[in-house]
Amino acid sequence: MTSHIILFKITLIAYFSATVLYLVNVVLKHEKSGKFARWVLFCGIAIHFVNMALRFYEVRYTPVTDLHGSLSFFALCLVVLFLLFDIRYRLPVMGAFISPLALVLMIFAGIAHKPLLELNPILDSWWFPIHITFAFLGNAAFSLAFCAGVMYLLQNRMLKSKRFSALYYRLPSLDTLDSINYASLTIGFPLMTMGIISGAVWAESVWGTYWSWDPKETWALITWFLYAALLHGRLSIGWRGKRAAIFAIIGFCCLLFTFLGVNLLLSGQHTFKALGG
Repeated sequence: MTSHIILFKITLIAYFSATVLYLVNVVLKHEKSGKFARWVLFCGIAIHFVNMALRFYEVRYTPVTDLHGSLSFFALCLVVLFLLFDIRYRLPVMGAFISPLALVLMIFAGIAHKPLLELNPILDSWWFPIHITFAFLGNAAFSLAFCAGVMYLLQNRMLKSKRFSALYYRLPSLDTLDSINYASLTIGFPLMTMGIISGAVWAESVWGTYWSWDPKETWALITWFLYAALLHGRLSIGWRGKRAAIFAIIGFCCLLFTFLGVNLLLSGQHTFKALGG
């Protein structure tokens, strides 16, 4: 068993442990488990970073060219961004939504693991790590907006029905959730924009054109317009609350299709098969 696989499994265990601890915090109202979960996640991302660095050392290129590497890197970006938000908001209940999502990404990454092939010449560019870093951090920010939107709708529904579960007493206020939603959008949208721009510049250097209407490019643009509409609605029209939460969820579903659906179901220059992954 290689060091990469061992570190990956340790990271998986760390994210699983954090998920259990966050759920214990929410269900049993055990405050110490939430604090401990945060430190477990910090340890998890430290090991995850080492794992990615070791993978880079082994293959001598950014190891995000296949489904395994992409899902793993997505999980890493998600956990890192969540912990940064957690420093500001101190919401262990959000960890009960984020850590399971990261865990699911890692489980599917483990299922999709296979030896990396020789690097496709198209990816042999310093634009590649720049492009994917912007893109995946943007995806992670929108994932936070998605989770905040789900939490908002759950709390809003319980308030209107006057049926309060144990989760209700752990959720932050609707205003706080709306603030997290907005903060996530203001971070994610510029990152996504930079990801698209860096990808276009990279495409021009490889294929001689900035935009070729490849399925991945098309769906990325559709997703960008959705989030642009949401951000415009919030800034200019005053969209807040339930409408913003629903839009964030719709945007995330479109984002998932752009990230996974296009790669697995459609053909084009950006699919894992086309890139040699």
